[in-house]
Amino acid sequence: MSRFTLVSCAVVAACLGAAAASAQTPYRPALLGPSKEAELAQRKFVLPPDLTCSLWAAEPQLGNPVAFWIDGKSRAYVTETYRLHKGVTDNRKFGEDWLVAELACRTVADRIAMYERFFKDRLPELTREPERVRLLWDSDGDGKADRDTVFADDFKRLEDGIAAGLLEHRGDVFYTCIPKLWRLRDRNGDGVAEERTALHDGFGVHTALLGHDMHGLVLGPDGRLYFSIGDRGLSVRTPSGALDLPDEGAVLRCELDGSGLEVFHRGLRNPQELAFDDFGNLFTGDNNSDGGDRARFVYLQPQGDCGWRCGYQSISDRGPWNQEKLWWPPFRGQAAYLNPPIDNYTSGPSGLVFDPGTGLPERWRRHFLLCDFRGSSSNSGVFALRLEPKGAGFELASQGPVVTSVLATDVDIGPDGAIWVLDWSEGWDQPMKGRIYRLEPKPELRDPRVAEVQQRLREGFAGLDDAALLGLLGHADRRLRQGAQFELADRPTAVAALTTLANSVSGPRMARIHAVWAIGQRARRGEPELLQPLHKLSDEADVELRAQWARVSGEARHTGARDALVKL
Repeated sequence: MSRFTLVSCAVVAACLGAAAASAQTPYRPALLGPSKEAELAQRKFVLPPDLTCSLWAAEPQLGNPVAFWIDGKSRAYVTETYRLHKGVTDNRKFGEDWLVAELACRTVADRIAMYERFFKDRLPELTREPERVRLLWDSDGDGKADRDTVFADDFKRLEDGIAAGLLEHRGDVFYTCIPKLWRLRDRNGDGVAEERTALHDGFGVHTALLGHDMHGLVLGPDGRLYFSIGDRGLSVRTPSGALDLPDEGAVLRCELDGSGLEVFHRGLRNPQELAFDDFGNLFTGDNNSDGGDRARFVYLQPQGDCGWRCGYQSISDRGPWNQEKLWWPPFRGQAAYLNPPIDNYTSGPSGLVFDPGTGLPERWRRHFLLCDFRGSSSNSGVFALRLEPKGAGFELASQGPVVTSVLATDVDIGPDGAIWVLDWSEGWDQPMKGRIYRLEPKPELRDPRVAEVQQRLREGFAGLDDAALLGLLGHADRRLRQGAQFELADRPTAVAALTTLANSVSGPRMARIHAVWAIGQRARRGEPELLQPLHKLSDEADVELRAQWARVSGEARHTGARDALVKL
C-alpha cells in the first residue's frame, strides 16, 4: 500500500524568478466547498477522553493534501497534488512491454524517453496539471485559518512526480518533488516564493507505484537535511561524484546548502516521513508490497540496507523478499547483510513525528505518532508507539490509537502543543478537498510550558545571548534545545562554554548531548580540533555521552580520536 504521498511535481526551472512566475496563467483547481462536510466527518473521529478536536482549515482553502509543515508561527505549509493520474502514473496500468522498458531505466532521462515513446500522443495532457505548495495561517487568532496563498506553483514537467515533502527552517522552505530537491524563498514576506533553487536533481528513475516519491524532510541533530525517496530510485550527479541507486528506496542527507549529499540508508520500498528521537536515532515507516508481506517500522542505521529492490514488485511471489523473509523482524538465521525492521506495524505508514517533550499528554511522552493511510477513513488513523532499546537496536514496547476514522496523510506537533492532523478525506483518487484538524488536551490537562515554547519558536533564537542559549540546551522541549544548539554552533564565542558544558559530569544530560552536537557541527565544517578537549567523554559513565562523542568524532573525520575509539 502507499500513503498516497500523492503528488506529482513539475518544476519550471532551476531558479524561477518572480517575473517568469507572474507570466504564467494561474492554475485554479476545481476544489469543492465550502460546506459542512468537514464538521460532519469530524463527528466520526474516535478520540481518547483527554483530547478535544477542532477544525482549523478545510476546502476550498486547500485540496488533495499530501504533506505539511507547521512553522514556528503556527502557519501551515501544505503540498497539494493535482497531477495524480493526470501526469503521474503507475506500473500496474500497463502491459509487459511497458514493464520491461520501465525496469531498464537507469536515469530520469531514460524514464522521460520511455514516456515520449509510450505516450507520444498524450504529452500535452501529462503536463497540464501542476503540483503546488500552499501556505495557510490564522490572522485573527480565532483558532481557524482565514488567510492563504499559493506559496509555489506550476510544478508540471513531464518528469515531475508527486510533491510530498516540506520543511521550513530560518525562512528557507525545503521541498521535495521528483526529480528535484528544492529550496524556496519568500524574500518580501508576501506569502509567495520568488526564489526557487534546485539543490539536487536526478530522483525518480522509475515510474514504480503511485506515491513512491520523495518525502520525509527533517533536520537532524547534526544540522543536516535528511529526506527519503521511494523505490522510484535515484541517479544524482554531485561535484564529488555520482550517487546511483536506481532500483531501491533510500534515505539521504546533505548540508543545508545542498553540499555533501550522501546515502544514509538504502534498500527501502516506500519510506514516507522520517523522525529522530531525543538521542539522534532515525526512524521511518516503510510500506508493504501487497504480496503477503507486512509494513515495517524501521530503525535507520547509518549505511544500513533493508533489502528491498524494485524488481521484487514484479515477481508474483515477490522473490527473495518473501522467500528469505527479508521483511521479518529479527530471527535466528536471518540474512546477515540485512538491517531487519523493529516490528511489522500498520498497513499504510505515512506521516510520522516524535514527541517534542511538551504539549502531549504525559502518557504519550517519548512516543512516535504514525499515520496509517489505508484509502478509507473507516480503517485509518494516527497511532502512538513507544520503543525501548534492545541490544544495538530497539523493540516495540507499546502501541495504541490516538485518533481513528480519519484518512490522515501527515501529522505534526505544533508550537501550540496540539497534534495537527492532515486529512485527505476519502479514497485513493483526488478528492478535490482536504482538511487540517487540531487535537489538544482538555483545558485542565494542558501543559503550562506551551506558552513559553510558542513565544520562543515565534521569536526565534538569533536575538538571545550565549548564556540564554546555553540555558535552553536543557529545556524540556527538543525544538528549543535544537534551536539553541544550531544558533550556538554558528557562534565562535560559544565554543569554550559548550566544551565546558559537554564535559560537566554534573550537567543536565540532554544539555550535555546538545553541546556535543553543537561542537560536532563546527568540527564537521572544518574545525575537527575542537573535539580534542572532549576526549574524556570516551570514559564517560553515561553510554549516550560516549556514543554521541564517538559519532561526532567519526563524522568530523577527527583522527585525534583514534586511540580513544580503539580503546572502546
